[in-house]
This record gives sequence, C-alpha cells and structure tokens, in this order.
Amino acid sequence: MPKKVDIKTSTVFERNYFSTTRFVVNRGGTRAGKTYSIMQMFALWLMTGRIREKTVIKKGVASIVRKTLPSLKTTALKDFEEILQNWGVFNRVVRNKTELTYTYKGRTVEFFSVDNQQKVRGRKRNILLCNEGNELFYDTDFFQLNIRTTDLVIIDLNPSDPYTWIKTELEDNAANVEGGLTVIVSTYKDNPFLDDMLRRQIEAIKDPVMRAVYVNGEYGAIKGLVFPSVEVVDSFPSDLKKVAIGLDFGYTNDPTAIVRCGVRGDDLYIDELCYQYAMSNADIVRFLKANCKGLQVYADSAEPKSIAEIRSNKVRCYPVKKGKDSIKYSIDLMRRYNIKITSNSRNLLMEQKTYKYKQNPNGEFYNEPIDDNNHAWDAVRYYSIMKINSRAGTKGFG
Repeated sequence: MPKKVDIKTSTVFERNYFSTTRFVVNRGGTRAGKTYSIMQMFALWLMTGRIREKTVIKKGVASIVRKTLPSLKTTALKDFEEILQNWGVFNRVVRNKTELTYTYKGRTVEFFSVDNQQKVRGRKRNILLCNEGNELFYDTDFFQLNIRTTDLVIIDLNPSDPYTWIKTELEDNAANVEGGLTVIVSTYKDNPFLDDMLRRQIEAIKDPVMRAVYVNGEYGAIKGLVFPSVEVVDSFPSDLKKVAIGLDFGYTNDPTAIVRCGVRGDDLYIDELCYQYAMSNADIVRFLKANCKGLQVYADSAEPKSIAEIRSNKVRCYPVKKGKDSIKYSIDLMRRYNIKITSNSRNLLMEQKTYKYKQNPNGEFYNEPIDDNNHAWDAVRYYSIMKINSRAGTKGFG
C-alpha cells in the first residue's frame, strides 16, 4: 500500500479487527455498514497480510461467498473494488475478471457463489466470509466451506429469520463452539457515513418486529410481506414482451422511482433504473430520454401537471387508469407472476423486505398494504395496471 492512506473506518470495523475468536458473526440492522467494514478488512489483508490485530497471514486465500453470484457482485464485490480504488491500490492488484480473484504478493481474495459447488467443496482457504449467511444451507453450504477454512470464519446477516442455523448452531451454542465465537450486533448508528435522509427513514419505522430486525439488529420473523418471495437475476432479458416503464413521482421526502418491466410467460421481470430524491420534472425528462428511449412511461395519475410537462418534452408518458381498489387489484396481478428482480435493483429489494400488509388489533393481517416502503413497487404497479391488466384501456376496474 502507499505509505500514507487515510482509512476511515466505523466501530463495526474496529470490533471485527480486534476480535480473537475463530468465528465472528456480524448481525446488523439495515444500513449498519457491516459488509463494507468487513470488505475493508479483506482489502487490508490483501495489501498487508494482516486481517486482524493479532492475525497475520502472509500468504494464502480468502473466500467471500454468497448464495447467488449476481447479489455478490452488486454488494460485497462492488464494495471491495471501491475500497481498493479509494486507497489508490487497485492497479497494483492482479485481477482475474473471469474467476473473480484479486491477487497481491501471494495473497488472493476470491468471490464465488454456493451455486458453484466445485468451489464450495474445492481447495482450502485461510479466511472465509459468508455474506448474508442466512441465505446459505448449513449442511450443503456452510459445513463444507467451514471444514476447508483454517483460520477465520466471518458471517454477516440481517436477522429476519429467528430460526436460522447461525442462531441455532452457533449463537445458541456459543459455549461449545470450537475456537470461540464473537457476536457483533450493529445498527445504523454504527455507520458514520449514512446520510441524514436514510437515517430519518430508518428511525421512522414503527412496526415493532421490523424495528427489532432492521433498526436494532435483533432476531425477528418478518410476517405479512406483500411480496414475500422474489428471485434475484443477473440481468434484464432482451426478449421480453410488453416492456415499458413505471414511474412514481417523489421529491423531498420520497424518492422518484423509475423501473423497467417486461414479461415472459409466467415471469415478470423488474429492473430498477432510478431511485433518487429531489428530482425535478426536467431531471426526470433528461433521465427518461437518456435511459428509456422509445418506451412508454406510465405514471401516477395524481400528478397530471407533471405528466403534461413530461409529455410536452416529447416523452411518451401516460397517466395510469386507476379504478376501485386499484392497489389491491394491481398487487394481485403481479402476484400471479414469478417476480424476478435484477441484482442492481437495490432499493426495490430493500423495499421488498419491508413492504407489509396492515394488521388489526389482534395482530391478524388483512388485505390492505401499509402505504410505506413502496415507492419502487408503486412504479411496478403502474406498469402492471396498464400493460398486464387484461382490461387496461377501459374505464378502470373494480
């Protein structure tokens, strides 16, 4: 590394760096910065050979593993490359784009998914990170990775499943874990780089279970999600039908969300293109012309002036033809499909984990979503009403 590099770290980095046990579980709420902090540790090891204060490994392999490769590329891998760039050392590293390996002076950091069982059951490594470890299976994934790791195993997760093997096999059995276990619980308050808008959004979460999981980093089962099951895919296919844009207006308190959608058979593909605050209509026009050329745009009919202004700039933007119970109806339409979301749709995926149905005083869910954490999903709804609704073009429905 250069002689002087100003490395800005969080308390999450420090608690990991000064840990001494073989197993380190990082359980954190949303935006706690745990993955970024751990990537700083791996970058430090790659360039210096030191992974923790008292752990130096001059030569060897560190593996960073997640359930799917698209998710890994857009999270941990993206953070890792950004850190190397910020430190001014990216060009010193030998990078293999095909194998997703980064090598420097006999040390290699590799990225792969558990879909690649050849690597899961392959060579030994010195250091292991299971990114979003609760996505992995204990027997076929973690066990195989762990027995091939010699020095340090780090696991990070968002604790939305109180029955995950990380809790039952490790945390609840901490006294018997060979090599010892450190549990690091972090929240958004541990992330000094979080902007004020996101901080306020997190603090505004009222649901007690969601606060436990996403605010405080505690275990809790999130129930009543509007879209409980989605699939993350690598890219937006080129052969889809009914491709169009959904647009949900925002400004100061809410983001403007723009999504591209299309269908193929029973599959609904969604690709988040924009999720940005303080966008003027002129900004939206520029974005649509640059990124959505030739596609129809369907926007919230509650903003007729904005739609008229966008149309005046030669963008094919149309108001959604809503009807009675349009929210329930459009959600029902979408749930008839297998929902596939591109891996770069980070805000849409974050909303998916928090967009819930309302509950009555007895705690029972009923068929009316909470109007929150749904900006990108509203944009998808507008697309669905106009493009996959068999009655689109009529006076509405209900």
